[in-house]
Amino acid sequence: MSVEDGPQWIGRADLVIDGIVGISARGPLRPDAAALLEHVSSPVLAVDLPSGVDPDTGAVDGPAVVADRTVTFGALKPVHALAPASCGEVALVDIGLSLDDPDLRRLDTADVATAWPVPGQDDDKYSQGVVGVAAGSATYPGAAVLAAGAAVRATSGLVRYAGHAADVVRGHWPEVIATGSVTDAGRVQAWVVGPGIGTGHEGRDVLRFVLGRGVPVCADADATTIIARSPDVLDARDPDTPLVLTPHAGEFERLMGSPPGADRVEAARSAARKYDAVVLLKGHCTVVAAPDGRALVNTPRGSWLATAGSGDVLSGLVGALLAAGLDPWLAAGAAAHVHSLAGSLAADGAPTSASGILGAVPAALRSLLSPVS
Repeated sequence: MSVEDGPQWIGRADLVIDGIVGISARGPLRPDAAALLEHVSSPVLAVDLPSGVDPDTGAVDGPAVVADRTVTFGALKPVHALAPASCGEVALVDIGLSLDDPDLRRLDTADVATAWPVPGQDDDKYSQGVVGVAAGSATYPGAAVLAAGAAVRATSGLVRYAGHAADVVRGHWPEVIATGSVTDAGRVQAWVVGPGIGTGHEGRDVLRFVLGRGVPVCADADATTIIARSPDVLDARDPDTPLVLTPHAGEFERLMGSPPGADRVEAARSAARKYDAVVLLKGHCTVVAAPDGRALVNTPRGSWLATAGSGDVLSGLVGALLAAGLDPWLAAGAAAHVHSLAGSLAADGAPTSASGILGAVPAALRSLLSPVS
């Protein structure tokens, strides 16, 4: 068949099976294949991966297949996690391969349910983790309310808030111990710092104080900007103190001097090595990388998380898990998983808000910890 015959035979197909290229191919579809693709109107089943989509990064740099379903063999490939919109529903066929440890991981429901802290018979509010939240301001208290609220709803431990939004936080969350300054907050087992604190002198002092406490820190939003502009603040951090950075693409560019680019996994790994920190790179697919090279991806359930304040909720979840003693890489990955699930539940098919996502956190945890059989 020639390209010119395309409309006559492809247009009449009930199903198109895409096997144009294999997993070793790179770059967009060549002109002849792209021309045929323009005439496809039926469902597409891709073999291994949609042709034209990069198998390692999920990047699409030109004409490429968008599959309704992808069937792959032996093991899932990075493209299946990083480009869900191109792959559609993915089916894995076991062909008996003996495989090494994966280069990229994706936490499933069982992984997150096993890792998530739940109270035992001998637990109390202190043993489950005390998290400090330094966020928001008197003018912009919303970040404080969202981050502190997420920490409250994540675990059964204790939340201490420190900042200018103390009265507002206390009004929303009476269970939070709220003070006006990080120096008055009392002992915590992890800190969330950054959302809404500003990037001026006071914000730098808050971040420097928190980094010097010797407990795990989740640095989000304004804290990442402060680190990018004034990297000397990291001198306050003991090298052994766990640090989680949670940049979106713009904050990542400030931290690294260039945007993440097409290979977001390698970008996150590079940032993790540079800052000796776990890096949670936000985006449609969230990538979490550790300094030792471990990387995982959280594949989204739609785009409902693209709303103002959503990241504040995520940072509160991360901080609560750090306070409970989880490995920082796992804490970031598990928090991203629950955050995504809460967003999907809150949206229920329609746009939602950060407050809606926060409100759905208990339902998300319930679905993980007590699944319906």
